[in-house]
Amino acid sequence: MKVSGRGRIVTDPARLDKCREIIRGMGTEFNELVDTEQVVTSFIDGSRFLPRRLFTVLAHDEDVPRIIEAITNANRSEHGIGDGIIFVMPALDAVRIRTGESGEAAIW
Repeated sequence: MKVSGRGRIVTDPARLDKCREIIRGMGTEFNELVDTEQVVTSFIDGSRFLPRRLFTVLAHDEDVPRIIEAITNANRSEHGIGDGIIFVMPALDAVRIRTGESGEAAIW
């Protein structure tokens, strides 16, 4: 799903400078009519939400480590910030509305 959000506020000056350069290089949205520094700062200080992705994955317990590894490998960047978070939660039950089946039968 497409969602919006922001992560932890960046306070390290070296990372802030690197982020500013990356964001400045991103875009066509930055033009003479827009105060570029204000736009860049709003990305970094958390006052502007960024586009994010939300995945919901239903898996057997034994498959969870492999799935986490795949998602981590696909989303880890060299920037050291903003790579995301994976939440692992149990699914207590599932019910197929049409048939009333529950548990594994509802899923497969």
